[in-house]
Amino acid sequence: MAKSSDLLVVRDFVQNDQGSAKALTHARILLKTDVAKGQPAWTDETISDAFDISKATVERVRQIYVRQGLEAALKRRTRSHERTRRLDGKQEAHLIALTCGEPPTGHERWTLRLLADRMVKLEYVDELSHETVRRTLKKMNSSRG
Repeated sequence: MAKSSDLLVVRDFVQNDQGSAKALTHARILLKTDVAKGQPAWTDETISDAFDISKATVERVRQIYVRQGLEAALKRRTRSHERTRRLDGKQEAHLIALTCGEPPTGHERWTLRLLADRMVKLEYVDELSHETVRRTLKKMNSSRG
């Protein structure tokens, strides 16, 4: 670790059990990667074995600490963007009505792609992916038959 003040903060954080399990694990990773008082730092592999985590996690925590600082290494990231709804209530109602109706000729039942294509064809939406249809029907506890 670069700063001794950070080392003190991390030790206090771990000793007082002040955070979530994830934050405490990250703090322990930082403590074990520190080369202080002539003691050798633990290798990434040794740390991953000791804490039962992946080697990639150890590397990522160290990189975050170096690039963004101590707080970023210990705290959860905030979401950079909120997910916008693809379908409003009226469009969802049309989708449910389609799902409950008869499937197109030549098909035994509705597929997610058929539903998405029909929603676009009927001009309820400009574009719609089968994944959005799946998530919407799952949210509604709906079955296609």
